[in-house]
Amino acid sequence: MSPKLILSINAGSSSVKVSIFTYISPTTEPKQLADIQISGLTSPPATLKYSRDGSQQISNKEILSVRSAQDAWAYILNTLINDHDFTALQHPDDVEFACHRVVHGGDYERPTRIDQDTYHHLEALSDLAPLHNAGALEIVKAVHDKCPKTTNIAFFDSSFHATIPAPAKTYAINQDIARKNGLRKYGFHGLSYSYITRNCASHLSKPASETNLIALHLGSGASACCVQNGQSIDTSMGLTPLAGLPGATRSGDVDPSLIFHFTHEAGKLSPGSTKDMHITQAEQILNKESGWKALTGTTDFGTISSKAGEGDEMCKLAFDIFVDRIVGYVGSYYVKLNGDVDALVFAGGLGEKGSALREAVVRKVGCLGFEIDGGRNEKPGDEVVVDVGKEGARHRVLVCQTDEQAEMAGQCAKEADDLRRP
Repeated sequence: MSPKLILSINAGSSSVKVSIFTYISPTTEPKQLADIQISGLTSPPATLKYSRDGSQQISNKEILSVRSAQDAWAYILNTLINDHDFTALQHPDDVEFACHRVVHGGDYERPTRIDQDTYHHLEALSDLAPLHNAGALEIVKAVHDKCPKTTNIAFFDSSFHATIPAPAKTYAINQDIARKNGLRKYGFHGLSYSYITRNCASHLSKPASETNLIALHLGSGASACCVQNGQSIDTSMGLTPLAGLPGATRSGDVDPSLIFHFTHEAGKLSPGSTKDMHITQAEQILNKESGWKALTGTTDFGTISSKAGEGDEMCKLAFDIFVDRIVGYVGSYYVKLNGDVDALVFAGGLGEKGSALREAVVRKVGCLGFEIDGGRNEKPGDEVVVDVGKEGARHRVLVCQTDEQAEMAGQCAKEADDLRRP
């Protein structure tokens, strides 16, 4: 059987990242061949990065002609096809599957082939997540236009959390209105938590179905997840990714009435709204003008962490707020798991690279039986999952290099027969 190509596509508001995988059959793990990314769509000039076979081919090349997600996809496809040393992809028809990370999937519980009906349903869901789904839907259109024989598959960041029980996902509001409008907790970062659960279970030599984790996906968007027997039973994000932990530009949880005291124009459309995407001033302020940026002037948490250690007052406050909110979820989820916890897991850019953040969080939850090893924490290594906890501690502390692109490709390969177009 000849190898087939899967593209894992992650389209945000300002970037498009594509990872290229090959697979032979549903029983074989996909092999990654290349990564290509265009960033800076909202702050031109856009820049291109391209790596193949473990080596950098193009680094931060400025592209003046690329200004939209459609432009980015066309440029990415042309770059791959015109790389004569990359023989796996020489024509658009060589791509069997394009996997699209869609943040908000509503009631979709599994990967879904995108046809006309599915696409219109996802468009309707964009009203729940106008700042998060639009980029993915633009790329679906672009792939369909340029690669008409490719099967487009939606992978939903909310699907992993379909197992959250009713008491945890239900808001205390009128339930007739809630059901009619889909107003409940959905949760996000699900592709990451699926990858974390599988790989941490393997590292712990346990079946995923018997693994209990408190998992932290910490990046510019941050969340926590409570995993019991391999399934999500609670998570910090809610109806949208705004709920829960603060992020680079997100407020995280605030008193719902705060925004009406912050501005008298909360319900008005923001200047960034379009005829297809309605964003209120409240959504704009709490999603794009809050978080660490509002506190410190920067979205770079590495800089914030360093300056906090040097005594910068606002950076220290931002660092301490983040730690405070994280440990609140760790404590809550520890109780939900009745103390039966296999590991506390750090993942995401900050979770994987932030040794000071990990140390501060683990120190605060030391009363629960978590302890960190200073040496391991400073140099955790390059494995997918590593222990940074102290030997003999009651519970393990792990760092997982999560990979949402690989998770999409892996799930796609396993379910290829069901997902393939008839």
